[in-house]
Amino acid sequence: MKIFEDLIVNFSNWLWGLPLLILLLGGGVFFLFYSNFIPFKYFSHAVNVLRGKYDDPSDPGQINHYEALSTALAATVGMGNISGVAVAITTGGPGAIFWMWVSAFFGIATKFFTCTLSVMYRGKDTAGEIQGGPMYVIVEGLGKKWKPLALFFSTAGLIGMLPIFQANQFTQIIRDVVLIPNGIAGTDQTNFITGIIITIIVSSVIFGGIKRIGKVAGKMVPLMVVLYFVSVGYIILVNYTSIIPSFEQIFADAFSGNAVLGGALGAIIIAGARRAAFSNEAGIGTAPMAHGAAKTNEPIREGLVAMLGPAIDTLVVCTLTALAILITGTWQNTTDSGVTITVNAFNQAIPGFGMYILVACVTIFAMTSLFSYSYYGTKCFSFIAGAKNKRYFNYFYVATIVFGAVASLKAIISLIDAAYALMSIPTMVSAILLAPKVKRAAKKYFSKLEAEESEIKVSA
Repeated sequence: MKIFEDLIVNFSNWLWGLPLLILLLGGGVFFLFYSNFIPFKYFSHAVNVLRGKYDDPSDPGQINHYEALSTALAATVGMGNISGVAVAITTGGPGAIFWMWVSAFFGIATKFFTCTLSVMYRGKDTAGEIQGGPMYVIVEGLGKKWKPLALFFSTAGLIGMLPIFQANQFTQIIRDVVLIPNGIAGTDQTNFITGIIITIIVSSVIFGGIKRIGKVAGKMVPLMVVLYFVSVGYIILVNYTSIIPSFEQIFADAFSGNAVLGGALGAIIIAGARRAAFSNEAGIGTAPMAHGAAKTNEPIREGLVAMLGPAIDTLVVCTLTALAILITGTWQNTTDSGVTITVNAFNQAIPGFGMYILVACVTIFAMTSLFSYSYYGTKCFSFIAGAKNKRYFNYFYVATIVFGAVASLKAIISLIDAAYALMSIPTMVSAILLAPKVKRAAKKYFSKLEAEESEIKVSA
């Protein structure tokens, strides 16, 4: 088992080297400048689209703009924002948070391009239903000869979309906060039972398909974000004198080390980029699968809605988590790992209640992530094996929840990281090749939008 774990860790570390860093961060830089900063110019318009101002029930698709973003956020605003941030700080130091911000900043442009393409080049599955995602973008946008690349993405997605990380960290917090303090030993047996309970809850939602997932996510995502904001906001306000020193620590540590790549600084950048990818998934290809299901005839609109994702989950939610951890100093306890570090931060800042508040947040975070990941996985499996067989993936999906509950955190993170790295290659390559299509569509859309707004002003 140890040999297998070492192989996974080494393979993941090899994938997350300089070439992938250039592809993800460099690709984001390219998208931002190539678009002339368009995503940032139309944030207010993106909010109006999200509010439903342009919704048309007769448009093709399965869910509205808000439900599409909620489904995507349900996957991104999850354990990656609570446990992933702790992992980033313990592996790369406080400076890793800075590089998460950098990745998210450019990730906004990446999300705009990849999710615009997911609507622009939607295809039909074997059941005749409209679908979106990198695999369809590749086949419909680049041509049938590129199908091997689409199959490569879908195959990697079957691993990347497994629920093992969420199940592992959710089980860990239940064990540390609920079971052990009440005299119930945290053994593999109790982890197994917890995994079974999670499996039953998740199964009741995911077998209902994207419409049920979208509705559940639409109700739960705002609740989890508000609850988390209030609790972390309290921690920060009570310790307001530590806010500036924490930011100073992040910026100072971000540029530590002598070697730009391969040395200390290189390790920090890679740690930040890996955790940012797990947090907001910009360039990985998961969010385009959710946004590709949106009811719209305007690809640019969905790209604008999608770009809000990295701003919400990494620039806001991850920053709040990082501040809670840095302010309390719990990250310096090297005997703890993952979500336990965040639990300790909450418990130290809000004695007696903090850990239970976090359990409530984690329950919603983990469950919504588990719902969305199953949808992504079924889309990947449908592309490979046909839509009529997609239910078989869900059977495998729920079975791996139990495996995740009892497995090693180090092996699980490395396995998912490796899958994400592989998924990003076809996603970014296809998006870069098709970027001119997005730019032309954006120019046409915004010219039309400005003309309509001018007419309204004249008539008023």
